[in-house]
Parts: sequence; structure tokens; C-alpha cells
Amino acid sequence: MSPIQISLGGYQGPNSVHTYGAQVFCDALHRLAGDAVQVSFLPDITTTGRPAAQLLPLTEQGEFDACYFSSSYIAHKVSALTLFDLLFAVPEKATTFELLDSAPGELLAREVAENSGYIALGYWDNGLRHMTAADRVLATPADCDGLKLRILPNENHHMLFEALGFQPQVIDVKDVEAAVNGGQVNAQENPLTNTYNMGLSKSQRFVTLSGHLMGISLVLFNRKTFESWPADIRQMVQQAVDEATTAQRARAAADEQRSIAAMQADGVQFFELTADQRAAFKSAVAPEVARLAADLNPELLTLFNVRLEDAS
Repeated sequence: MSPIQISLGGYQGPNSVHTYGAQVFCDALHRLAGDAVQVSFLPDITTTGRPAAQLLPLTEQGEFDACYFSSSYIAHKVSALTLFDLLFAVPEKATTFELLDSAPGELLAREVAENSGYIALGYWDNGLRHMTAADRVLATPADCDGLKLRILPNENHHMLFEALGFQPQVIDVKDVEAAVNGGQVNAQENPLTNTYNMGLSKSQRFVTLSGHLMGISLVLFNRKTFESWPADIRQMVQQAVDEATTAQRARAAADEQRSIAAMQADGVQFFELTADQRAAFKSAVAPEVARLAADLNPELLTLFNVRLEDAS
């Protein structure tokens, strides 16, 4: 019998914790399934000239069988994922992953399956997102006023960062380094590993440790394709994703510390918000956060311990 062919796509370079996680998946599945499955992995779709965001429709349509991607890119399809777009409102990282690995994560996976062509098999660490700027510390919303901020293609992000005074600009991953370091924007928000690995700290010399969003990447498979595989293959794929998830999260934690050390050695300045400063940012986005949260499944908000007063 011919092996089942599985094509996996990514959108980050060789130093990415996501690329590492994807490779762990490939190796684990080869060990588990042997010759019954053959996996091909394209680490970075942008090297083919296509934007990173195109990987999502290509996976949903079946050109790729699987990919990983930030939850913010599919929140327009799966409204439950808006949970991770609520600035300053989601629990810290360890608690978030405990929740994702239990009943709340199962609820989110059902929402993904019911509202898209994907099935979500895992949740990877896409890092706490922090704001950076080329020429200033962002200690208050007033410091953000008028700055051009690169954001993900997400309407909620646009609205929330605009509430802080930024002028948000959507820029695809493949164009980010040129746009940030070339001065098209003078601020951006990303996990610290991305800020360093993408070379953005060359121009973004001030890092405000805002931790305003907990970034989640979903491991997505084309649902129809996944369901067409024999039960034993599906089980092995899930086991391989689980192994990759454990490894990816551990690497992400280590890589974050390495990135901080490297940027500090290069003279990048880090700024920790005081409780009052953080409260000012929360207050600035509170009306929009409350409006978005009101449209979410109350059960989901309860499971993730998101209370509107937390963002006010």
C-alpha cells in the first residue's frame, strides 16, 4: 500500500520555535508511523514569493494538509479566538496553557471545527506580545499617540491599538523586516523572539514589556483530509502533534530568554510597566475590550477567567 502523503507548511525561518516544533512533529510521526506516512515540510512559504497569510486558505482548500498559524489570523472565521485579541485581559502564559490543555481547549477546538475547514490538534506558544518603538519608551497611552504601528491583519487589533493612539498598519510577515527597519512604521508589537529573530531590534531600540496579548498558534489540519485517514493514522498524527507541542513550548521559553539576553547585549532598552501604568493602558482599551467580550461565549469567558473589570 502506498504511504499517506502529508504536506505541512510554515511561514517562519530556520531559527523559529515554530519551525522547530514542525520538525519535531515530522520526526515523531516518522518514528510512530514508519513507512505508512510520508511527510513533506515547507518551512517558510514566503520563500516561494507568496505572503504568509496565504498558507491558511491553501490549507483549508487542501493544497497543504496542515500548517501552524497565529489565532489572530482566523478570528474572523472563528469568533471564539477573539478571546486572544482582548488586550490586557487574558491570563498569564502558564495558566493559559493549562486551560488550553483541558476543557477550554476542547471547546475552542470544537468552535474551530464548526466554523472553518480546519481541525485544531494543538496549541503552540506564540509568545507574550510586547510593544516596541524606534525612539521612545511606551510608558503611557500618550506615548503611543501618532506612532505608526505594524499589526497583524485583524480588525480587532486595528480597533484596539487605535484606541491607544497608534496609527495601525497591516504588514505581512514577509515584508515586516523591511517595513520596520526601513521606517515605514516606527513601532511594532511581537513576541520578543520574533523581535530579535526577525531582526526588528536593529531599529526598534525600546522594548516596553507590555505583555498585552498572549500569542497562540494553532496546529491546523484540513478537516476533511484528516477525517479521511484511518483511525490509527489519526491517532499517530495526534500523538506526534502532542510531542511537538511539548517540545515547542519548552524551546519557546528558552528562546525568549536567549533573545532578551542578546538584545540587552546589543544595547536595546527594556522597560517594565508599573501597576499604575499598566492600569492606564487597560483603561484606554476597556470599552472596546468589553464590547468584544460581550459577543463571546460566556462559558468560554468563565473558563478562561476573563472578567470585564479586569480590563477596566
